[in-house]
Amino acid sequence: MKRMSLSAFCRLTLGLLPLLAFSAGCTSEKRTSGNTSVRKIAVIPKGTSHEFWKSVNFGAQKAAQEIGDVEIIWKGPVVESDTGSQIEVVKDMITRGVDGIVLAPNQKGGLVDAVEESVGEGIPVVIFDSGLDEGPKISGYVATDNFKGGQMAADALAKAIGESGNVVLLRYLAGSESTEQRENGFLEAIAMYPEINVISSDQYGGENSTQAKEKVDQLLQLHGDALEGIFAVCEPNANGTLEAIKNAGLAGKVKFIAFDPSDALIEGMRNGSVHGIVLQDPVEMGYQGVKTMIAALNGNATEEFQSTGEYLATPENMDEETYQRLLKPQIVD
Repeated sequence: MKRMSLSAFCRLTLGLLPLLAFSAGCTSEKRTSGNTSVRKIAVIPKGTSHEFWKSVNFGAQKAAQEIGDVEIIWKGPVVESDTGSQIEVVKDMITRGVDGIVLAPNQKGGLVDAVEESVGEGIPVVIFDSGLDEGPKISGYVATDNFKGGQMAADALAKAIGESGNVVLLRYLAGSESTEQRENGFLEAIAMYPEINVISSDQYGGENSTQAKEKVDQLLQLHGDALEGIFAVCEPNANGTLEAIKNAGLAGKVKFIAFDPSDALIEGMRNGSVHGIVLQDPVEMGYQGVKTMIAALNGNATEEFQSTGEYLATPENMDEETYQRLLKPQIVD
């Protein structure tokens, strides 16, 4: 066998160095496919148990498929009150070196530091569904106009009770920006009806329907005979409220406006125990959240706030195509 000279060996080794470097690059966090890098986008919801978030996931996956070379990492706490777990998810995504984070903060102040850390590490953040306190420079905010949604609920409830009587606002959780906006919008709009009296607006239904039912049970015991209407600001609150109204024998008598749909609430509109549901478009929210992130990564201008729409379903319009799509949005199982 002919021996290779030292000079020839050195030339061969130098020639292989670019190939070795390319091979090592293929094992990094950002995978490559041909000449195109696959962008890894973390989509972090408030929680993962409610149907709403499964529809957000569907929209995010739809956007990724349309754009191409985008991988969605879907991860969040199980329950929406677990701010600590959501912070840990954000920090984990920073450690993993994702390209961007699309986040629905379950506490407007509690996620500020985590978002600040992400932006500081060069990982942009788009906020969706629920706002964040001022501080970090985010790349966009995609959400329902929740204040307007609360106003729509107030007008619907006023109409249902004939613009006169006592009503209750059931709040959700302190620090949830989206539901606080709904609450504020409701109270501002209902004040325009001089013969309507808000007899309770400081009670919180909590994170699940069981807690909400217990709270509404108490409110009905205090005010049931003099109560004409209730507004519940989110799906778990609304499900618990409906159960409490039915158990008290007040279904149909106490007019009820919900925010976000469920099978029970949809059936309630058919049988007369629910008088309207304010609807969001969670599929569009997930879709536009990812689209906004990719635009930011590409260096394109993004809107400071992008509304995904607000709608009011009623027993009269609920079978129309637009409302059927929003009452039963597509989900990722």
